[in-house]
Amino acid sequence: MKMDLVHDLQSAYRKVLFSMSRPGIVSNLDLEAAKVDLDAHCYPGTLLLALMLLDTEVSFKVVSPQEASLTRLLSQLTYARVIKCQEADFIFILADADGQNLEDALAVAKPGILTDPHCSATVIVEAYEITSGQRLALSGPGIENEHLVEIKAAGQWLKKREEQIKEYPLGIDMVFLDAGGQVICIPRTTTIEERW
Repeated sequence: MKMDLVHDLQSAYRKVLFSMSRPGIVSNLDLEAAKVDLDAHCYPGTLLLALMLLDTEVSFKVVSPQEASLTRLLSQLTYARVIKCQEADFIFILADADGQNLEDALAVAKPGILTDPHCSATVIVEAYEITSGQRLALSGPGIENEHLVEIKAAGQWLKKREEQIKEYPLGIDMVFLDAGGQVICIPRTTTIEERW
């Protein structure tokens, strides 16, 4: 089935926006992602997010052993600028990137500046699995009490995220998605407590 660049992207955008405004709520992009008919060496949901977020006004970086082919495809489809991690508006970290690659990208992702904290990076991470769970307790704006989730991804992403958001309003926003189309957003305002 072919993706409708207007309706399917709008539907996916609404779901991601809902998840961003209510951190910890898992949205599902499987219906829209199933219509992606390109082999891009990434999750179909990742390509869907890239088509939704990238245009000529923004920059991006792909972190993956398959970086060259996906970067070329995204540049051709969106005309977005390819740039190094430190300056990218959007950083896509694919599932085949190792934990060190993820940690390095998070460490250098731009956190914005005090006069323009919104000029920060949004990091999109392909997770192995996203589920409701007991390991991470999310709290903060958009969350009534707390949301409990489990995000299985490479590396020590939680530690690196904490380092990036310690000087609020500076920080990075993160979007995690898995192969099943599950998406969870974690803005810089969200506090995460690990529970074992």
